[in-house]
Amino acid sequence: MFAIIQAAGWPIWFLLLASVIAVALIIERSISLRAGKIIPPTLLDQVVGVYQRQGLSPEVIERLSKDSPLGAVLAAALRNLKSSRYVMKEAIEEAGRSVAHDLERFLTTLGTIATAAPLLGLFGTVIGMIEIFGSQSPTGTNPQQLAHGISIALYNTAFGIGIAIPSLIFYRHFRNKVDTFVVEMEQRAGKLVDIVHGERSA
Repeated sequence: MFAIIQAAGWPIWFLLLASVIAVALIIERSISLRAGKIIPPTLLDQVVGVYQRQGLSPEVIERLSKDSPLGAVLAAALRNLKSSRYVMKEAIEEAGRSVAHDLERFLTTLGTIATAAPLLGLFGTVIGMIEIFGSQSPTGTNPQQLAHGISIALYNTAFGIGIAIPSLIFYRHFRNKVDTFVVEMEQRAGKLVDIVHGERSA
């Protein structure tokens, strides 16, 4: 591996740094964006049960808002419990936007790496081409410098593409997960609004 890094020249260090950051972000988002953590499957039923039995105090609503992203959306609706259906829906949408922003944390960085990695590879390719042209002299070609320039060009191109592809795949995957979570949270909060306003049974 070290021999490959040596052959790829100094431009490869930018790509190695980008790959380390990309792997760290992919692992972090994979852990953070688990369905059970974002949308606990029994939370809505528990909230409805407590609401119908004894009502919800401000302290309970505050605890609910810190429970999970879904809890934060449900709590936003419950803080407007005595308001109209329209106001509750508006509160849900605002909370949903805030939660979506939190869930999308680091995804911009991952998307930037997916876009920038091929450009960094191209930068390495240009450096390799400069090495190749530098190997030409009036007395002939320096084979060692020519081979080094070709290595820099090819390795950096390959590394750039190799980093960009998985980064882009995971970026798209996580964005889709976040969108799906937000829609599902708003749907569950909508069910709570219907129950509160007597338009739907538990």
